[in-house]
Amino acid sequence: MSRPQEPHRPFLPFGNPFKFILPKGSYLSPKLLALLNAFEESLTKRVKSLKPGDKEDILTLSWLTQAMSTLCAIHTDVKTLITELGLPVCDWDEKWIDVYLDNSVKLLDICIAFSSDISRLNQGHLYLQCGLRNLDGTSNQFMKARSSLDGWEQHINSKNPRLENCFAILDSLTESLNLPKIKNSAKGKVLMRAMYGVRVVTVFIFSMFAVTFSGPTKELKDLQVLETCLWTEAFVDVRDFISEEIRSIYSSGRITALKELEVVDASVKKLYPLIQDGVDPDEAKHLQLLTSLLIEKAEELSGGLDLLAKEADRFFHILLSGRDSLLCNLRIGSTVSNSAQTNNNFERKEVR
Repeated sequence: MSRPQEPHRPFLPFGNPFKFILPKGSYLSPKLLALLNAFEESLTKRVKSLKPGDKEDILTLSWLTQAMSTLCAIHTDVKTLITELGLPVCDWDEKWIDVYLDNSVKLLDICIAFSSDISRLNQGHLYLQCGLRNLDGTSNQFMKARSSLDGWEQHINSKNPRLENCFAILDSLTESLNLPKIKNSAKGKVLMRAMYGVRVVTVFIFSMFAVTFSGPTKELKDLQVLETCLWTEAFVDVRDFISEEIRSIYSSGRITALKELEVVDASVKKLYPLIQDGVDPDEAKHLQLLTSLLIEKAEELSGGLDLLAKEADRFFHILLSGRDSLLCNLRIGSTVSNSAQTNNNFERKEVR
């Protein structure tokens, strides 16, 4: 007899990672429970901030910059939680450390890929500047302008190999969401639950960035999350809203989900036919208006990319400082342990 088809479950396919983190009947002190709830409530608010008030604001550079800023705040929050827990690195399980170091280096790789693509798009601004400088009326300059605009089209439609690698990294990060067992450590259970939320939101935001910059050939990662977290409802709402909007954008035939880039490309396509065979005197005013519009939109694109690049760089340094701090604490702990072992050996020799 065939088994009845199971309904879709919006949970992780590999089981419940909290059965070891917060198993049934586990006890958290009022202080630890308050810390966990405060962290998850803050995470809920930060996740909600990702959903723009106006649908037209989604996938703009200002919105992406805000998303990156939110990511910086979330990772800063979890650093604060670690301090408040009073859980020194020397008490961390080796598996936690391995997961943290492995995930952080993967996130650094994605940051580098995003920064390189932001830089690639900004380089396209140079083609536009060259083309616009040559639009002052002579046929020779129109020819140079066309060449520059051709260069722009080729440049923005080129693929970034580093960005393509992001999707494999994101798949790996998703698979590692199943956290290691936590034994006899209430503080450890709180930390692992908080880290789960941070990692889910980070993977989602980075997936959103990767799809936005990669074009219509990629799909946003459909992350399934546990229903036991305070932030779950907010996350599912934002996830579904953004996923639907990106699908709608790409199904309309647009080359990119990034709205400022799409506006500039549309302006280039309107301008190009006018200068292809020279400009009729009757079209000179229209050419001037289109040129002015392209200058304005190109500056908005470049300025927005600069601000996004700064936030991406800030997040990169937050990750890097977290790794450095962990490794420094591990070295200090190792030095203290070795020193204590040396003293013990010395004392034994003296007793003999």
